Amino acid sequence: MSDAPHIPVLLDEVIDALAIAPGESHVDATFGAGGYTSAMLAKGARVFAFDRDPDAIRDGQALVAKADGALTLIAATFSALDAELEARGAAPVDGVTMDIGVSSMMLDRPERGFSFQSDGPLDMRMSQEGESAADFLNTADEAAIADVLYQYGDEPRSRRVARAIVSARPLTRTSELANVVRKALTYRPHDKKDPATRTFQAIRIHINRELGELADGLVAAERVLKPGGRLAVVTFHSLEDRLVKRFLKERSGGMPSGSRHLPVAAQAAAPSFETVGRAVRAGEDEIARNPRARSATLRIARRTAAAAWDGKGA
Repeated sequence: MSDAPHIPVLLDEVIDALAIAPGESHVDATFGAGGYTSAMLAKGARVFAFDRDPDAIRDGQALVAKADGALTLIAATFSALDAELEARGAAPVDGVTMDIGVSSMMLDRPERGFSFQSDGPLDMRMSQEGESAADFLNTADEAAIADVLYQYGDEPRSRRVARAIVSARPLTRTSELANVVRKALTYRPHDKKDPATRTFQAIRIHINRELGELADGLVAAERVLKPGGRLAVVTFHSLEDRLVKRFLKERSGGMPSGSRHLPVAAQAAAPSFETVGRAVRAGEDEIARNPRARSATLRIARRTAAAAWDGKGA
């Protein structure tokens, strides 16, 4: 990812899906470095952009100034986008875009502790507040750590890794955690994939409540989109994509039951979304320019005139 650190994934496809007309109001739920927002502004949209990372909010002020009143940058999680927009009198909106997961800027800064490619503090907090990865790993019991690794990292030997983590405590650096995992799983330098990848992903998802945020964010988007409004969601691994796919299938009338992450909704509720086309994935040209795009999936839906379903995400 560091080879192409700030390139928005599937940018053309997302902007085409939004079909922005000048003067429309759009939400960039995951501002990051402002790639999607800049493209929305160029189409003449009024943009409300969200990010929980103070660094992104700070770095985005230059774009706010340049946008001459067309951009409002909001320091909040996207699960709160409905409340934040309503407080500003900005709902409903014509489009909501989400680019899920950790940003390349976070991965590229060792001091944020998201990656083991360079040593840094064991942090991983997107919002830079609350429980850190070190806090969790140094205080949680072995079973809790194993559950996180298995559930969010699909780590088949989660108990072995959790046992090794507990034995090595206290852990304070990303390199320490990576080495503990490698030793527990007998990693060899010529192996195709570093086994620490699964553990880092799992802990990051847990610390930042990423799947719960996504579930709540989808519900919030449903509440603020006007009839005909477009939803575009880019995900980067199967847990995220499965949640989005299930939400859209449920809300479009294809599956009335709920899930562990999404609320059980009344079967009689009218469909609040209609899906648009099939899932979109990056072509080889984009993947060559931006390796991060290889795992990206874009799903698109259009809001119907039906009322938002009852219930809130996990």
